[in-house]
Amino acid sequence: MTKEAPVFPQSVIEQLDYYVYFLRDPTNKEVFYVGKGKGNRVFEHVACALADVTESDKLDRIRAIEKSNKSVEYFVLRHGLTERAAFEVEAAVIDFVGIPNLSNLQSGHYSTDFGIKTTEEVIAMYSAPPFATDEPVLLININKLFDREMTPIEIYDATRKKWVVGPRRNKAKYAVATYRGLTREVYIINEWYQIGDRWGFNGVRADEATRTSLRYKSVAGMSKRGAANPIRYVNC
Repeated sequence: MTKEAPVFPQSVIEQLDYYVYFLRDPTNKEVFYVGKGKGNRVFEHVACALADVTESDKLDRIRAIEKSNKSVEYFVLRHGLTERAAFEVEAAVIDFVGIPNLSNLQSGHYSTDFGIKTTEEVIAMYSAPPFATDEPVLLININKLFDREMTPIEIYDATRKKWVVGPRRNKAKYAVATYRGLTREVYIINEWYQIGDRWGFNGVRADEATRTSLRYKSVAGMSKRGAANPIRYVNC
């Protein structure tokens, strides 16, 4: 008999409104996905994994759980929410668990401007001058890859690949890594190379004068809230 994902009774759906949920692996009790939605959204990931062969970290993990004769554990964290409140709760939970620990493809809404930060980062963000330059620059958001314990080499590797960028990349002189609304590091782009249908660059860290002028500047508000594209062209 084919296994099917559960569903909520209609009477429950009508009272839940928007809610935030998470999926947990029963084998090790790890939370591996956080989301928000209405109706049977919490169950749809499992339904998709069972009915489709599309590959992703989330769907592959669900299939592995189900094939082991266990079932994904479903939790509703908050319900009775407005859509905006659900977005904000979802983003806060993703920040707390940590995007590297989840199979979510991106951070929650508004996470760049309002997401988790150290107190020092909050001070820097709200006291930092806005990012401004006449140079051709590629701003690269590394929110999903950044870790506060990263070495300079690891930050460089996280910044330089793999990106979906168009011909405008060739106009950029500098690549500037951003994290949580602040510019973090500056690199001179020496050359671009192709990685499948994406691109990476080879470069070197910029001179101290350039780094001083471009680092720890606020880019909050430069991208539309909720935008998924990590690349922004400036003067390119």
